[in-house]
Amino acid sequence: MIRKLLIANRGEIARRIARTCRRLGVRTVAVYSDADAGAPHVREADEAVRIGPAPVAQSYLNIEAILEAARQTGADAVHPGYGFLSEHAGFARACQDAGLIFVGPSPDAIHAMGSKIEARRRMVSAGVPVVPGTEAGLRDVEEALSAAERIGYPVMVKASAGGGGIGMQVVDGPEALRQAFAANAKRAASYFGDGTLFLEKRVFPARHIEIQVLFDGHGHGVYLWERECSIQRRHQKVVEEAPSPFADDDLRRRMGEAALAAASAIGYVNAGTVEFLVDEARRFYFLEMNTRLQVEHPVTEMITGLDLVEWQLRIAGGEALSFGQADVRRDGHAIECRVYAEDPVRMLPSPGTITRLELPSGDGVRNDVGVAAGSTVSPYYDAMIGKLIVHGADRGEAIARLRAALDAYVVEGIRTNVPLLRRIAAAQAFSEGRTTTDFIDRLLQEDTQREKRQEG
Repeated sequence: MIRKLLIANRGEIARRIARTCRRLGVRTVAVYSDADAGAPHVREADEAVRIGPAPVAQSYLNIEAILEAARQTGADAVHPGYGFLSEHAGFARACQDAGLIFVGPSPDAIHAMGSKIEARRRMVSAGVPVVPGTEAGLRDVEEALSAAERIGYPVMVKASAGGGGIGMQVVDGPEALRQAFAANAKRAASYFGDGTLFLEKRVFPARHIEIQVLFDGHGHGVYLWERECSIQRRHQKVVEEAPSPFADDDLRRRMGEAALAAASAIGYVNAGTVEFLVDEARRFYFLEMNTRLQVEHPVTEMITGLDLVEWQLRIAGGEALSFGQADVRRDGHAIECRVYAEDPVRMLPSPGTITRLELPSGDGVRNDVGVAAGSTVSPYYDAMIGKLIVHGADRGEAIARLRAALDAYVVEGIRTNVPLLRRIAAAQAFSEGRTTTDFIDRLLQEDTQREKRQEG
C-alpha cells in the first residue's frame, strides 16, 4: 500500500483525496502556490511544499517543482486529482521515471485518449459507436467546408486536444463554419498547444451520460453505473446525478459493456470515465474518455457505497479488485451541484474574499469544498469553490433534499451561482427528468420571456 502521497492539486479535490488518505493511514503532502499559502488543503495535509508563484504555469503545471517536492518529502506516490496535470502523459511518465507511483492509468493510455481523433479511431476498432464525423485532423477551412457538406449541418467544430468545451462550437452553415474554424483553432492552440480541429455531426436533442469504470492491473474491470451530466452551460457541467432518470436497465448494460470495451482497447488500469451522447431513441455515441477522477465522482460513491479514491490508491498499489460486476450495488439516487464563484447569469468569475460560509447539513447531505470563511478566491484558478451532493432513497427524496440544502447554502463576500442552482432545482422539467444538454439555455430563456411579459 502507498505510504506517503503527494497530492498534485489544490482546492476541494486536494482536500477530498486527503480525507480518504487519513482514513487509510496514508500520510499526505500538499503543494501550493503563493496564492494558496493559507488555503485549507495546505493546512490539513501532513506536510506542505511551496512550488511557485500564483500563475499555473509556474506552480501547478510545473512538473519539475512537483517532482522536487516529492523528493524532498520522501513521497512514494503522486495523485494528480483532476485538471492541471491529471491527463498529461508526460507528467505520468516523469513520475514513473522518478520512481514514483502515479495514481492513474499508464502514460500510453493517457496519450491514447488525449487526442479525440485518435480516440475515435480506437473506438471504431473496438466496436464502440461514435458520432458521424471526420476521421482525421482538418488541414484547413476548405477541407472543413467539404466535410461539413458531406456530414450535414449542423455540425460541431471540436478541438482534438484538451477539454472543458474549449475549441468547441456548434455551426449551422458555411459562413458560421468559416468564422468558427479560425477562432477555435487559435483558441485550442493557445490552451493546449495543439490547434488541430475535427468535425462531428451535432446530435440534438441529446443527453450527456457517462459510465464510471474501474480496472485493476490483474485483468479485472467493472462499470459502476452511469451519471447523467446533461445540465451544462457552454459545455461546462453544472449539475450531475446518478443514476440517469432517462436510462433503463438495457441501456445501462449496453453502455456499461461499451465502456468496458473502450477501456480494454487501450489497456486501461485505474479509475476512468467514458462519456457518451445519447439521443431520444436511446442510441448512444462515444464522446471521449477522461483518464482521471471526475469532478462528479461523488454521486457514484453515494449510490454504490464505494470510495473511488480508495480504490484508485489500492489499484495503484498493485491490489486486485475484491468484487465483480454482480457485486456492484445501486442504492437510491444522488445529485451533485457545482458551486462556482461567478455571476450566476453571465457566468463570469467573481474573485474576492469569502466573509461568511455556512454549509447545509443533515441526512444524505455531503459538502466537498475547497474554501472556508476568510478564504480568498483567486482569479488565477478555476471558479469552482465546491460541490454540494445529496442522496435519497429515490430521485424525489434526493430533489427535496437538494432544494432544502440549496436554501441553506450561504456564501457572502463574493457572488456565486447558487441562485441559478436553486432555479434549476425548482424547475418542473428538472423534476420530470427532462434535462437535455440545452436545459439551462431553455430555462434562462423562459425566465427572460416571463420578465418581458411582466414588464408588458
